[in-house]
Amino acid sequence: MARDSNDTTPLTTRAELIEWFAAGEKPRARFAIGTEHEKIPFYRDTRAPVPYEGDNGIRALLEGLARETGWEPILDLGNIIGLSAEAGGAISIEPGGQFELSGAALPDVHATAAELATHLAATKRVADPLGIGFLTLGMSPKWRRDETPVMPKSRYRIMAGYMPKVGSLGLDMMLRTATVQVNLDFASEADMVRKMRASLALQPVATALFANSPFTDGRPNGFLSRRSEIWRDTDGDRTGMLPFAFDAGFGYEAYVDWLLDMPMYFVKRGDTYHDVSGASFRDLMAGKLPQLPGEFATVSDWANHASTAFPEVRLKRFLEMRGADVGDPGMIAAQAAFWTGLLYDEAALDAALDLVKGWSPANREAARATAPRLGLATPVANTTLGAVAAEALAIARAGLRARGRRDAEGRDEVIYLQPLEAIVAAGRTRAEDLLADYEGRWGACVRAAFTECVF
Repeated sequence: MARDSNDTTPLTTRAELIEWFAAGEKPRARFAIGTEHEKIPFYRDTRAPVPYEGDNGIRALLEGLARETGWEPILDLGNIIGLSAEAGGAISIEPGGQFELSGAALPDVHATAAELATHLAATKRVADPLGIGFLTLGMSPKWRRDETPVMPKSRYRIMAGYMPKVGSLGLDMMLRTATVQVNLDFASEADMVRKMRASLALQPVATALFANSPFTDGRPNGFLSRRSEIWRDTDGDRTGMLPFAFDAGFGYEAYVDWLLDMPMYFVKRGDTYHDVSGASFRDLMAGKLPQLPGEFATVSDWANHASTAFPEVRLKRFLEMRGADVGDPGMIAAQAAFWTGLLYDEAALDAALDLVKGWSPANREAARATAPRLGLATPVANTTLGAVAAEALAIARAGLRARGRRDAEGRDEVIYLQPLEAIVAAGRTRAEDLLADYEGRWGACVRAAFTECVF
């Protein structure tokens, strides 16, 4: 996340919390696509991680990109921690230096792919003279957690102190993983519910299709998506498949209640982040937060709190798809196309819901638990995620064709599904191909990843 909210409007009632989500509703004509992707930086000559400081560190990279793009620096206690574009979009750094583009809200996947290409070209112009490259993997393949630099970002210091109290792998998530997310709009509460249910149920399919993190500490880690597995032991209060989303009557109110039950990380006042980890947002609304007595909740507090929930699909003023490992540019665009095709056409959304309607809560949870290890071979409700992926791709293809958004060459958005269609046709994920390379031509060494798995 590039910048925390700073809206000081007071919040006094639960109804206002619900309304904050409802304010995200858009007419269908204004539906947009936002894509966020993280990439792990490294020094090309030594294959070492990139620290924040130094003539060729992350700070220098951000300062160079600010000059290159004209984007406004985002500061935290005097440290540049990101960049913001006036026309939308931002660059931020994750705790271990993962470099993230939070894309602007764009009308179609063609624009998303173009935005990505522009960003990568600008980043390369600045990074190349610094000797910095970026991995297309969902987890750093070589460095231990204690070898990974930590970025000077206030909210991350608070999170890093809290994570070991609620799970054993939260610091790995923060420091060593990289994901790609697609953010999509909803027209109404009912539309949000339909999209939430379809995308939650199908999130293990995305985990399997995009599995791309099979190495840790210089060797295979036993998973196809170790990044996804790490999230299962990070913080059970704020992660997971949100089983209550499938209950009758689910809507904004139920999601608000879940967030109110979720412990807080921080309260931001001015430029200061106050560590209130483990505290209750209800106490903040009542002015009874032990760490900040007499301080009351604001809109920014609620927006920031909502941003510290990490379920497989996150509701903000849009829906975030969170189940995929990052991959190369083709895979990043493919994720945007996959979810856009499934969720932005009504007939496709109906078909997606029909595809998963017979799945029980146990089916969904078992698929989530198994997909990081078995990928497309994961069993689910008398079939496999591979078979479901093939059907989901057919639905997405039809949805994109129905949208009819064409580029300058007359091609519709279906072209961006090609990498996924190749994976389903072969029955093999990118992670399985990488493991075969490791056992074969890589000679049981991950060194080649730093030349072959790069942007």
